[in-house]
Amino acid sequence: MCKGDDVNCPHFEEHYQKFREDLNVERRGFLRSSLFAAGGLGALGAAGGLSLVTPALAEATAARQPEQRAFHYLPANDQTVHWGYFSKKLAPRVEVDSGDIITIETLTHHAGDDMERMVEGDEGAESVYLWTKDKKGVDRRGAGPTDPAVYKKGSGEGQGVHIMTGPVYVRGAEPGDILEVRILDCVPRPSGNPKFAGKSYGSNAAANWGFQYNDLLGGEKREVVTIYEVDTAGNKSWAEAVYNFKWVPQTDPFGVTHAVIDYPGVPVDHSLTSRNYDALKGVRLPIRPHFGTLGLAPAEADFVDTIPPNYTGGNIDNWRIGKGATMYYPVSVDGALLSVGDPHASQGDSELCGTAIECSLTGTFQLIVHKKADLAGTPLEELNYPMLETQSDWLVHGFSFSNYLEELGPNAQSEIYSKSSIDLAMRDAFRKMRHFLMTTKGLTEDEAISLMSIGVDFGITQVVDGNWGVHAIVKKDIFAGMA
Repeated sequence: MCKGDDVNCPHFEEHYQKFREDLNVERRGFLRSSLFAAGGLGALGAAGGLSLVTPALAEATAARQPEQRAFHYLPANDQTVHWGYFSKKLAPRVEVDSGDIITIETLTHHAGDDMERMVEGDEGAESVYLWTKDKKGVDRRGAGPTDPAVYKKGSGEGQGVHIMTGPVYVRGAEPGDILEVRILDCVPRPSGNPKFAGKSYGSNAAANWGFQYNDLLGGEKREVVTIYEVDTAGNKSWAEAVYNFKWVPQTDPFGVTHAVIDYPGVPVDHSLTSRNYDALKGVRLPIRPHFGTLGLAPAEADFVDTIPPNYTGGNIDNWRIGKGATMYYPVSVDGALLSVGDPHASQGDSELCGTAIECSLTGTFQLIVHKKADLAGTPLEELNYPMLETQSDWLVHGFSFSNYLEELGPNAQSEIYSKSSIDLAMRDAFRKMRHFLMTTKGLTEDEAISLMSIGVDFGITQVVDGNWGVHAIVKKDIFAGMA
């Protein structure tokens, strides 16, 4: 059922108005409580000191915001997305004030794996995925070359694959500030095809960049794509496999043949595949809707591949970055330039085979700027990496290279793919958690190390995104007894 998030619904305007009215009620609730001011997650932050935003910072931030909050809607179409890169050069698709709420549609870059279920009948997706022998709806796909005399696979060369909606320009955000991004909601995008009404679909590709690819039994090299079904009505809390198929060479509308999955948006011709409808029969995969790629434009380069995550966020691929979570990002360029994409219906830690259930979603976010001048003495004062806060946990994200664009020099965007390791990511996560515990909780280094060994869970976020990731989770209630 449309909740103001399906532009194809004949009653979209009516439903969207109801959505805005509901949000307005929620916003008034924020204003009456410490939640709106605190920038954290409810009374826990204000009353118990268990938010990264202190009461003093909350007050200073609120004083800088306009009295009236606005609501915005950013649909996903060929005019509002950029495919495969972050860029400080992009013109904003919408401008918002600190404290505003925005609903953003996102499309999966794997919809071409089943055009019938994930593209047909969806006007926005059709405009983005348009590809005939004469043109593409979105030509540049990646941060690579766009000169036909140079590229071989297509414009952008697939050096970056995610369809990103945005960027969103947040007024008043400047380098040195922190942008707080609250994820208020996150729902699957319904199929636009009447044949699949009430359903949403996603694709999981066990691909050539996956951890398994060079370790398959018998030494066979193969890529297998599994299509999953999600119930958009919310009656089922799980996804089920519809079918799987082995990738076979696909020739795109421009005449380029893709022996492996190497360029985003190639429409799969299923007359060439053999679909197995008995895949994973009886298996129910828990739904964990979240955004795999959410972040700000970095300052170091004009066009930055969306695949490796970095200090301004991006392709972190942590399934906890969903409804109810808050992300904190260091701002690198004026306006922050937030983009959202790589939507997932579900994923496990490690994203081992290369992808999650890549499924289009619509998210609602509140964006709050915390100014550098107000950060002194707060947990956000020295934050130079993406930080995740939930109602019960704090999470730091370690990468093989914390800022690979700076650390690896002019060839960083190519060299990162051969230099990553879990060891490096683990050390970065350790250092960040040590810093967090010492600066935020006032622990000594020895205390922090002891606590990390017995009270912090380190996990592998992903091993497929060029810049590999390890996250560290600490429970807030560990500190409940501190004065």
